Amino acid sequence: MKRFAKGLTVALVLATAASPSGAGCLKGAAVGAVAGHYAHHHAVLGAIAGCAVGHHLAVKAREQKAAQAHLAASPNTPAVPPR
Repeated sequence: MKRFAKGLTVALVLATAASPSGAGCLKGAAVGAVAGHYAHHHAVLGAIAGCAVGHHLAVKAREQKAAQAHLAASPNTPAVPPR
């Protein structure tokens, strides 16, 4: 039980240090924990991985939304022809 508590503490410290805003971390951690639980009872590892993936996807979506807003704000930019 001590090993589990230490691992959980390290995971929480790393999760909070890596993402100060925590965008997507809770949702990803919940999904990862459920998936990890069904994959041979690795809920903690699933939660850690889910947090990292959820945060990455949230940052990526935020950057894409900012790029679209930037393009919409400047109508004088030439259109890029589709490939």
